[in-house]
Amino acid sequence: MRLKDKVAIITGAASGFGEGMARRFAEEGAKVVIADLNAKGAERVAGEIGEAAIAVQTDVSVRSEMDELVYAAKSAFGRIDVMVNNAGFTHRNGDMLKVDEETFDLITAVNMKAIYYAALAVVPIMERQGGGSFLTTASTAGLRPRPGLTWYNASKGWAITATKSMAVELAPKNIRVNCLCPVAGETGMLAQFMGEDTPEMREKFRASIPLGRLSQPLDIANAALWLVSDEAAFITGVALEVDGGRCV
Repeated sequence: MRLKDKVAIITGAASGFGEGMARRFAEEGAKVVIADLNAKGAERVAGEIGEAAIAVQTDVSVRSEMDELVYAAKSAFGRIDVMVNNAGFTHRNGDMLKVDEETFDLITAVNMKAIYYAALAVVPIMERQGGGSFLTTASTAGLRPRPGLTWYNASKGWAITATKSMAVELAPKNIRVNCLCPVAGETGMLAQFMGEDTPEMREKFRASIPLGRLSQPLDIANAALWLVSDEAAFITGVALEVDGGRCV
């Protein structure tokens, strides 16, 4: 029960890494707010977790919706201890010059601006409570960029730098800020990362990971659980690689 009596908001929690975190956090005693643009998916996850979870349809790229999400969390559970910025968006692997401006703007809105919106809404609450924890799902792409995902890579590099800067600035408020850097995993975005989802492309990806497999939601969830728990009370400003050795 490492998160007993804690309340966590998790964006992008209707599937993939976010769903894995929501389930793992709930197992460890947390109340969880399942936020996702996919309302049906969010309701499914919350329903399967039970009364310790609520679902909120949220577009994290819109400030008013982020504010409504935080209000819903406070109304349901009375406080916010953990804010997980997990929702993400990418362009398909390919020529950087062929990514249209609408897609570029959506990448920056979801992967970057949403962190800003979350900070505006949640930092004052955590400060009044005496502390809290922010966690962002960044990527190995922000540490070791590869061709074909240039604008996505850049957004994750931004997220890592924002994490470190927020950590230093918010430390006097007892607010810890960290991020995870997963390698490509078994999620809905995998086909976009690879360009196409074929057995050959999967094998190529697996071959670049020393431990010989793609990441699973539980891998990311266990790392997230530790970082937001009191066991990591002295850890802030960290970009934790959860990548099977990919970035070595």
